[in-house]
Parts: sequence; C-alpha cells; structure tokens
Amino acid sequence: MLTGAFGAGAFGSAAPGAAPQRVMVGADVHVASYPTVRAQQWLGEELARRTQGRLSLRLFHSGQLGRESDAVDLARNGVIDLVRVHISVMANAVPATRALALPFAIDSTAHLRRAVDGAPGRGVLESLSARNLVGLAIYDAGARCVYNTRHPVTEPAELVGLKLRVPPSDLFIDMLRGFGANPTPLAYSETYGALQTHLIDGAENNWSSFRSSRHYEVARFWSNTGHSYAPDLLMISARGLSQLAESDQQLLRALATESVSRMRVLWDEQEERARRESLQAGVSENDVDRAAFQRAAQPLLDAQLKNPMIASLWRQIRDLA
Repeated sequence: MLTGAFGAGAFGSAAPGAAPQRVMVGADVHVASYPTVRAQQWLGEELARRTQGRLSLRLFHSGQLGRESDAVDLARNGVIDLVRVHISVMANAVPATRALALPFAIDSTAHLRRAVDGAPGRGVLESLSARNLVGLAIYDAGARCVYNTRHPVTEPAELVGLKLRVPPSDLFIDMLRGFGANPTPLAYSETYGALQTHLIDGAENNWSSFRSSRHYEVARFWSNTGHSYAPDLLMISARGLSQLAESDQQLLRALATESVSRMRVLWDEQEERARRESLQAGVSENDVDRAAFQRAAQPLLDAQLKNPMIASLWRQIRDLA
C-alpha cells in the first residue's frame, strides 16, 4: 500500500493557521527527458509557484510505479493523482477512446491536433468519468509505424509470420492481425528485452519512443505505415480532484491545458531528432503502400463503426481532416 508522500492526498505540515501543503503524485512510464514527462514537470512547477508551495507534484517517471495499466488502477482507486498513459490502455474499458486510435482515422500531426483541440477531444476526455478518472489533456504520441529486426516492409503481405509487439489492447491486436502480423501484447517496458531475445520480431510505435527505449539498437528496419496517431491521455483521479478546492481544481485544469502547447514544442523537436539519430545509427527507413494497409484495416474499421458513439466521433474527426 502506498503511504505518505507516495499516496494521493498526502498533506504536509504547515504553519499554524496556514493552509496545509499537499503533494500530488503522478506517474509516467517514459524517461525524464520525454516530452510528456517534461510537460508534467512544468505543470508541477507552475502549480507550486502559483500556490506559493501549497500544492505541488511529485512525478514518478520511467515506470517507477509499474506499467501504465498499474498506474491507471492506482489513480482509479485514489492512491495516486495524475497519470499519463497511451490511449490504448483505456480502449477496452472506454470505447469512446478508440475513435482517436482507429486505423487511418488521423492523416497527420496537424489533423490530430485539430481533433483533440476540438469536439472529438472533448468527447473523449469526458468519457473517462465512467472509470473514476477526469480527463485533463491529450498529448501527442506521433505517427505509429512498424519496425522489425528482419526486413523492410512495404505491404501487409510482408508482415505475415512476423511477431510484433502491440499494446495490450484489443483494438491494436485486431489491427495488426488484420495487417497479417502475429500480434504479441506486451507492456512497453518489456519490449526491448523481447526484441533482444527474439521473443518478438518487431513492434509498432513512434520515432520518439523508438529512440528513447533504444529499440533502434536491435530493430533496424523502420516502415512508415502511419497506421495510427493514437495520442496520450493525461488524467487525474476523480477522488483526488474532489479533494481540491474549486479554485485549485480550475487552476490545475488550466495548467494541464497550457501544458499541451509546451509539450507540442518539445514533441516536434524530439521526434525529428529521434528520427535523425536513429537513421544515423544505421536504421533503414522506407515508405509503404498506404492504400494496401488501408484496405487491410477496413474490416476492423467497419466493425468499430457499428458502435454509434465511435462512429459519431470518427465522423467529427474525419470532418477535420
């Protein structure tokens, strides 16, 4: 059980008559230099500055609190406060989140940002309340592409027989199976070891994660499928938020929104640098037959759009293309 400053709602000592200090706890699986981590660190610094230290954030990065699914459970149960996870973690339990992760729903980073800043993004954030979580912001997570240890991939047929790591999400399992691969659900933190020991042949992710997790050291073939722009979610425990005064809730929400623009600047810089450094390290990059991958994804898309809520969000997203 998490206790003290390691649990949500931890209060420190304060001078007599002064408001007690509260140290909020956050979790992220990415390393300290990752844009999502740096954006949350900025949020925490601003929270402390604007409340004269009455509120602060202690962020456990690099998976110190376990897998993303573990962190979500801790937040849902009010043990920690903030949690940043990839949207795939919520896709099984909160169907609305799938709309932003559907294959080829998003055409580009600019398109993604229009969608998450508009009605589709608001709808997805609001849907998280069903899981005792409050959506604060949506962060970029780049174009997800396929990479592997064996050979270049230009069309779905060349994925047949390859074991590719996917997030533990039915949507991504079905997506990669539709492409012809053998999807292998693994936690993000377990992927490097699985590549190194040949438990898997490859994975799918963005350039920044590919570089920061050092997957480029063992998987040398990158294929620009761009099959999903599934973003990240920044959430807070509903219990933790309710323990704040209304003015503090408003401040936290405003800072979370403001952190998005800061994260995007960091993201754009790191993504380009990650691509450049990966190629310099010997990774081979190639384009793909995008139409062939879209055809392979169509059965999955058709099945998901039978859900009226997902279909409505998907149409809103496509209208912003």
